[in-house]
Amino acid sequence: MKNNIHHEFAYQSRELGVQIEDTLGEPPDRKNYASVIKSLIGEYAKGTEIDDVNLLSFALADHLRFDDPAGLLAQCKQYDKGDAAKAVAMVSCADAEASKALAIVFASNPELARKAIITAFLFKNTKRWTDVDNSLEALQEEEGGDADDGEDDERGVPSQDVIDLFDTREDGNG
Repeated sequence: MKNNIHHEFAYQSRELGVQIEDTLGEPPDRKNYASVIKSLIGEYAKGTEIDDVNLLSFALADHLRFDDPAGLLAQCKQYDKGDAAKAVAMVSCADAEASKALAIVFASNPELARKAIITAFLFKNTKRWTDVDNSLEALQEEEGGDADDGEDDERGVPSQDVIDLFDTREDGNG
């Protein structure tokens, strides 16, 4: 199922994944992760203005329930304009503090709330939209993979340059 996901939403969703992985750490430290999430939600809930889509989606991603996935997918086509009230109505939060944080952000910056909801939705529902990865890294890997394909046809036979490095007959030692 190919959807028209705005490239900025796709980017933000991938960045959210990196941010979550980095915060969890290796091995995953769930206590630290939960502490960071709780702190962020607390900041948003008390009205601290943090105008960062990724931080808000990071704070809310584990607390949001996506009640209208089809509606949220429809909202992903445009990054800079959309119906923030509709997007907020398509989610719910079981956690009271997260719900309060979302309501406060929505009241002061509806677009930030909309973008964060959609970013979190895309992150949590990657199978709905990631059949084609157009990220720079994916394109570079694809290009790099094509270059290697030709060399694989030789099945491990070294190139003439490598053979010449070990060919000592030409320098008179042979």
